[in-house]
Amino acid sequence: MEVINWKGILEALLFAAGDEGLSVKQIASVLEITEYQATDIVESLKEEYVSDVRGIQVIEIAGVYQMTTKKEHSDYLKRLVETSSTQGLSQAALETLAIIAYKQPITRAEIDEIRGVKTERPIHTLVTKVLIKEVGRAEGSGRAYLYGTTKEFLDYFGLNSIDELPPLADNSDDSFESGEADLFFEKFQQTIE
Repeated sequence: MEVINWKGILEALLFAAGDEGLSVKQIASVLEITEYQATDIVESLKEEYVSDVRGIQVIEIAGVYQMTTKKEHSDYLKRLVETSSTQGLSQAALETLAIIAYKQPITRAEIDEIRGVKTERPIHTLVTKVLIKEVGRAEGSGRAYLYGTTKEFLDYFGLNSIDELPPLADNSDDSFESGEADLFFEKFQQTIE
């Protein structure tokens, strides 16, 4: 007889569900068990986290179960948030963000074409930092995700609206203080003209 690690599976499900959490009905449906059995597994996992020295717990909010961090670790979590929010964006992430800001809504393939390199990782970073989000799907085959900026993007750069973005410089000699434009900005300028 096969032994099923229900608590391990539930833990994975709750982690994957994130902030949305899962109801007992959803858990029972996915695990193909009764709601009574699902409740027992949830309660058992909750007790295990309470009695353990782990940094996470399972809680119930508005009829759904979520994995959250324990309150006693809040000082460390605040430090993490403060240090990660002060870290700047990489050059690749900044380039990707500039393209999205000026050309939104835009697909990843279009961004890749403008940059000339894959942008999967910078897009993931920008989504994680909530500077961009999926704003729809493109028409046609594959229906690729369209990306656009968020309110957090405006806050991060101190803008009231996307209309406050500085205009892109033309190709005149005095358009860049350094006198030399980096290849990305030259290519980006050509694509929007």
